[in-house]
Order: sequence, then C-alpha cells, then structure tokens
Amino acid sequence: MAFVPVPRSSVADHVFAQLRDAIVSGRYRPDDPLPGERELAAAFAVNRHAVREALRRLQQLGLLRVSQGGATRVLDWRVHAGLDLALSLAQSGDVLPVDTLVRDMMEMRACIGVDAARLCAERADPDRRRTVTRAVEAYAALAPDLPAMGEANIVLWRHIVDGSGNTAYLLAFNSLAAGAVAVGDVPPERRAAELLDVAGHRRLGAAVAEGRGDDAAAQAHALLTASLTTPTSPPGRQCRA
Repeated sequence: MAFVPVPRSSVADHVFAQLRDAIVSGRYRPDDPLPGERELAAAFAVNRHAVREALRRLQQLGLLRVSQGGATRVLDWRVHAGLDLALSLAQSGDVLPVDTLVRDMMEMRACIGVDAARLCAERADPDRRRTVTRAVEAYAALAPDLPAMGEANIVLWRHIVDGSGNTAYLLAFNSLAAGAVAVGDVPPERRAAELLDVAGHRRLGAAVAEGRGDDAAAQAHALLTASLTTPTSPPGRQCRA
C-alpha cells in the first residue's frame, strides 16, 4: 500500500491520521497485519519514533493490537473503538464511513436528551430550573433565524443535560455538540421541524420548571425525534409559537 510522505512538522500526527483512515475506511481489514516499524518509516519517510508514537495512539483508540515480538494487527473499529475515534476524525475534518451516521447521531441525541430532560425536571435545583426557563425564552426570541436558533438550542440543552446530574450524559453531550460523532456539519434545515417548534420548547421548559419529569421526557421526545419523522426541507419557515 502506498503512503504519502509527510511534512516534517507533526510527523507523528500525519502518520497516525493516514493509518487511522486506512483502517477505518477498510483498506486494512480486521486482523490484517500492519507492515513493521522499519517498513512504515520508509514508506512515510519519517523516523521510527514517529511511527512508534502513531501506533501507540492507534492502539489507544482500539484500532490496533500490538504484540511484543509479534505482528501488529488491525482490530475491528466497530467492536473495539469508542467515541474518542469519532472525536479524532472530527478534529481532522474526516467522517466515519457510515451512510446512516447523521440519523444514528440524531437517534443517540434523542435517547440522551429524553432521559436528561426527565432527570433535570426531577433533580435540578431552583436556580437551574430558572436558567432553563430563561434559555428557552432567549431561544424563542431568535425565531425564525435557524442558524441562531441552532446555537441557542445547544445552550438550552447544555443547561438541561447539566441539570440532569448525569456526568456520562454531559460528556456524551459535549461530544455531540463538538461534532465528535464525525458526521460533519448538520445544517439547521435538517432540524427545522424541531427548531421552529417554539411552543414545544416552551412546554419542555415549563415541565422542567415545574418538576414534571414524565411530561419533560415526553416533550423532549417529541422535539428530538421530529427531524427523524418529518421531511428535511419543509416548505417555508413557519414558527409554532
């Protein structure tokens, strides 16, 4: 397999990125052996230290199994990798080679958001409840500017997820908000049915403020699944306030 020689700056990063992409794209299959360090160093025109550092990072991502004295073999990323692989790809502008990844990300977002809304309604202190209410109104005031509403929506959901008291949900939310699922940019138009439902967001905020966990979960579900069940390009931009 031919590799592209890399610039002298951050050579380990370039080696890492090219090998990562070769594995994730399927050019290297699970259980395939990688060339040895000496061969890789020659192919990339770098020193063995850079190759060794790149292999270490690939092993940490769950893409390689490094055996002392044996061959370094490729692992199946669908079995061994975590969201840190997606973060690595997002930072370099690459995406996972999965046709349904936008849908998959939005389904994951909905699952987390529904339970986070319920927990926020049940656990949040009065200050957090007031913060959620203010964030809803700040969001509503931006309608029908979809890009601005999309940014405000992230702020609103950060308050809700933080108010849930669930650290795992918060870390997953941070990854999603940072684009770490490596789906590229999801245009606000893809979520228009959700974003333009100002009345639904106000109902969600009221349920959180009043401590109605089941109602908060139901409203979050209606909002977060709207883009999964409605056309992606609705005629016009009508705001339901």
